[in-house]
Amino acid sequence: MDRPAPASVFPGQLAWENEGSSRIPFMSYTSEALHRLELERFFYRKHWCYVGLEAEIPNPGDFKLSAVGERSVILARDLEGGINVVENVCAHRGMSFCRERHGNRRDFTCPYHQWNYSLKGDLQGVPFRRGVRQEGKVNGGMPADFKLEENGLNKLKVASRGGVVFASFDADVEPLEDFLGPAVLRYFDRLFDGRALKILGYNRQRIPGNWKLMQENIKDPYHPGLLHTWFVTFGLWRADNKSELVMDAQHRHGAMISTRGQMGKADQVTSVSSFKADMKLEDPRFLDIVPEAWWGGPTAVMTTVFPSVIFQQQVNSVSTRHIQPDGHGAFDFIWTHFAFADDSEEMVQRRLRQANLFGPAGFVSADDGEVIELSQKGFEQKPFHRTLAELGGKDVGDADHMVTETLIRGMYEYWRRVMEA
Repeated sequence: MDRPAPASVFPGQLAWENEGSSRIPFMSYTSEALHRLELERFFYRKHWCYVGLEAEIPNPGDFKLSAVGERSVILARDLEGGINVVENVCAHRGMSFCRERHGNRRDFTCPYHQWNYSLKGDLQGVPFRRGVRQEGKVNGGMPADFKLEENGLNKLKVASRGGVVFASFDADVEPLEDFLGPAVLRYFDRLFDGRALKILGYNRQRIPGNWKLMQENIKDPYHPGLLHTWFVTFGLWRADNKSELVMDAQHRHGAMISTRGQMGKADQVTSVSSFKADMKLEDPRFLDIVPEAWWGGPTAVMTTVFPSVIFQQQVNSVSTRHIQPDGHGAFDFIWTHFAFADDSEEMVQRRLRQANLFGPAGFVSADDGEVIELSQKGFEQKPFHRTLAELGGKDVGDADHMVTETLIRGMYEYWRRVMEA
């Protein structure tokens, strides 16, 4: 039965039905007060967030506009080759001074009052710092005790591994390797194994749903063989594939691992409406799949690093997916498709073709964007109800099959602990 709303919505007052994490209150997706607290506890404190790839800023002076939570940040390679992340907020009057998505420059200058910063975020110049000289007099200027070194941009802590750059507003955040944990680090290092990367392009979309729903979507092996016609019809991801689900020790991150094609024909094991036996490809190159030595067996590994990023390997397509929240009911979703620098041109083209499975209009991912939007509409319509994530039981743990929602339960076990819900 529906219950009346609590007087004010904070984690301890959310109406969880039990001590577990299998029944998630709709209000965790619809409360703006909760969302503000999530930003502080998950994006701005004690967590590493993805900001980009080193390959996006290969040369001194290169920069990329990114985000940590709802805060705009700049990923920049300084003139000595170092990697920096600074907040896109001028130290003078707070203007978000950088508006270009990518570029190259020797320094940053705020257009409002021309305060100038190095690519490391150090303040280098202030117009009229010593005032204006008129008739032998000095008029105006900054106070005598004003110091450039005390008024630079806000600098984030930076960690890079395998060419992937993370940043944190929390100077005391744990080491990146500890944050990821050995179970998830194994699959991170499988994809980002030290080979130089080559950027192929971007997709950007705005999804009208709570940011956690995308983390859930890629922790949910239940839906791919049911929702996605492409996956089940062409056997790229099926419930009967050899599979494994793993989590870090805190259950916030996860990896879904699947190996294609060792089971029976799809029409022998599939009775769902999304399976289309007569579906054919106009261009069979979309299924021109070539096994790669670095796979080590699995044909697909989807790794979620909470709260901000998904690392994708779906057959030959590889990409990052960056979650950038904007209020409780929307997020920007940025796809960065890449190849490896030593790929043949044939493999680069193969990766590009297979990337059409994903992105805003992808043969698969368009479905995800739509169901997230419709889920959010349902939550807003009935805010005092709850979702049910009890496939495979109510416990949390790794699994060797796809018919479970354990990764979602794990994420909300962690959510409840950190949010003190």
